[in-house]
Amino acid sequence: MIKKAVVLLSGGMDSAVTLFISRKEGYKPYCLTFDYGQRHKKEILFAKKIAQAAKSSCTVLKICLPWKKSALLDKNIKVPENRKLSSKENIPPTYVPARNTIFLSFALSYAEAIGAKTVFIGANAIDFSGYPDCRPEYYKVFNELFKKATKLKGIKIVAPLLYKTKEDIVKLGKQLGVDFKRTWSCYKGGEKPCGVCDACRLRSKGFK
Repeated sequence: MIKKAVVLLSGGMDSAVTLFISRKEGYKPYCLTFDYGQRHKKEILFAKKIAQAAKSSCTVLKICLPWKKSALLDKNIKVPENRKLSSKENIPPTYVPARNTIFLSFALSYAEAIGAKTVFIGANAIDFSGYPDCRPEYYKVFNELFKKATKLKGIKIVAPLLYKTKEDIVKLGKQLGVDFKRTWSCYKGGEKPCGVCDACRLRSKGFK
């Protein structure tokens, strides 16, 4: 019997590695990517490239967060540059209100609809920007909600990169055959990565 899994795929390196982990573990991945009004669509294009490389389907779901309140949604809010990383006390303006909660809710619905018992997410709580919905306690509580929220029982969240450094993630991705050229991390979405936003700096740290 084929094991199905929904994989939240953003177009970044962490979700790409997570997708390849799901394949290695014997799952047939169904990728779910969101067009949620982000300032640039480049990450969506890269998500499609990653899914294609992994020979996986990719559903792009368009939703709207009209209240914005994030530098990733509102061009009037500046993306921080050269910020001190991993500060739990200082959550940056690139945080999108309750984004992972929204994404995981859609993923849960998708998983139940196709009979998948696993939802993979590339969350990381070691080399990260301090977002509250990337922390281990968040996933522990959300998994408890998953147990009670659906007709199909036994659906769980798996976050295989939660306790890994960016260096670990890069090494694991290379072992799994991830083509990192097909991934995009920069928050700004220009012709080339800016090199100074949190995402660029964390990516660079991993490869160094």
